[in-house]
Amino acid sequence: MQRETLAQPNGYRVSRRRFVRIASVASAVALARITTEADLAFAQRRIARDIPADAILINANENPLGPCIQACSAMSALGVKGGRYEFGLTQELVKTFAEIEGLKPEYVRAYAGSSEPLHYAVLAYTSPEKSLVMGDPAYEAPMRAASYSKARVFKVPLAKNYAHDVKAMVGADPNAGLLYICNPNNPTGTTTTREEIEYALVNKPKGSILLIDEAYIHFSDAKPVLDLADADKEVVVLRTFSKIYGMAGLRCGFAIARPDLLARLEPYGWNSMPVTAVVAATASLKHKGLVLERQKINADIRNDVFSWLATNKYSFVPSESNCFMVDVKRPGKQFIEAMEAKKVYIGRVWPAWPTHVRVTVGTGPEMEVFKKAFKEAMETPALAVQGPPKSAESWRTDRPYASLS
Repeated sequence: MQRETLAQPNGYRVSRRRFVRIASVASAVALARITTEADLAFAQRRIARDIPADAILINANENPLGPCIQACSAMSALGVKGGRYEFGLTQELVKTFAEIEGLKPEYVRAYAGSSEPLHYAVLAYTSPEKSLVMGDPAYEAPMRAASYSKARVFKVPLAKNYAHDVKAMVGADPNAGLLYICNPNNPTGTTTTREEIEYALVNKPKGSILLIDEAYIHFSDAKPVLDLADADKEVVVLRTFSKIYGMAGLRCGFAIARPDLLARLEPYGWNSMPVTAVVAATASLKHKGLVLERQKINADIRNDVFSWLATNKYSFVPSESNCFMVDVKRPGKQFIEAMEAKKVYIGRVWPAWPTHVRVTVGTGPEMEVFKKAFKEAMETPALAVQGPPKSAESWRTDRPYASLS
């Protein structure tokens, strides 16, 4: 008797027996809420109230430039087809990305943003017996996902140069199931070298995987690691259109890995893609100069802010991304409230660095408003918090990791 199969939207076919198993696993994690940057940014606010129309929003690592003109045109033209699932458009997107990056299409899976595969990877590769290892401070979503898989979480302080301390990470737990490296890191915007990632790959606990989050890779000169996935290494790489492509609200991203690793994510969710996001992403990929143009815009504004911070002797962590951490020498949450009163919304605080706040790089005019509000807030008397002395010298990209200690 021929085994009956069910077709999935992404082209894979699943036996009914496997479908039942997948459904069972999916039911078990049905209550696992996916945490996004938007959720975390909103949660920091003291009161859920309307944000003033003239507020400066540099709190959620969004790109104020939004989607490019070509992406907007593609979405507008698709509007009349919005009533169809249009699975073929997703296949075209995957094919376009795979051709640009020199990958096989079966190594690429499209999702509505990179938050979904991030959570699914943690759920798939961690458990009460298999821990999650991550940097500290680092993006909190993997830790939230691990709370659903009931995995232990090992938070490893960043190295002195603010890169991930990969030697400490690979030695944190011999039973680790997943090591998470965000490169460039969120919230610090600092990078971990390709050599360090390769070291982690060679020396990680047996049976574990590296989850390399490259959400911010295009803002920096960091070397991407898609070729490691193409070479069948035990890595899952995440990409998103939320950052440099300005599509945070549209939701589109990828998980890239060898097919058997991607298959481990399948039980936790697969669905049709939002068609507007798909065509916008495809158009963005085909805009050959877009990444370099936006990388320069971000870097010029970021470096101008860094020059101003250094001139005024404020302590900050030099970043290669669209966000950075600045030490306000007082409880960070207190400072966030002071800035909010001036209608400037900045990012949140990480427990490991309680006097640092994260700031997103906005437009030039937005950052001018930030400078004025920041200086006023810093000059307002506040209860000082003792910590190690800091310095803001030598921040430029020829020495990307200033010594702040």
